Amino acid sequence: MKQLFFITVLLFTANTFAAETKNDWEQGTSLSEDLIKKIQEAQYQYKKCVSDEMQKPEYQSLESKQSTSKIIKQCEPSLAKMRTMYLAEKVPGEVADRHLKKMRIQTIRNVLQNMMYGEAARKAGQQK
Repeated sequence: MKQLFFITVLLFTANTFAAETKNDWEQGTSLSEDLIKKIQEAQYQYKKCVSDEMQKPEYQSLESKQSTSKIIKQCEPSLAKMRTMYLAEKVPGEVADRHLKKMRIQTIRNVLQNMMYGEAARKAGQQK
């Protein structure tokens, strides 16, 4: 009997939680034009920071994964600034974090790819 009661309570709780989570995503947010421009500017600054860091010679001597990690860490404050902008406009933290995570992952992939290409080119040039 206790097992049946426990299973019933568990199913009821799971259904309630699923319904609440679904409702969070159904509520759309509208961003002001001013915020969109600020976010685009912050994205530009983030990408510019990454690009500028990639050009520095100290990263060329490191292994590509290490240099990518250091480059991303150097430019992390730009993402924190974007998150602050989102939260100031009452955008749910989950939505803001998802966008920033997507941007961070795409940037990491691009930086790693470029650093690996550069590393391979340097190694190929040394073998001749």
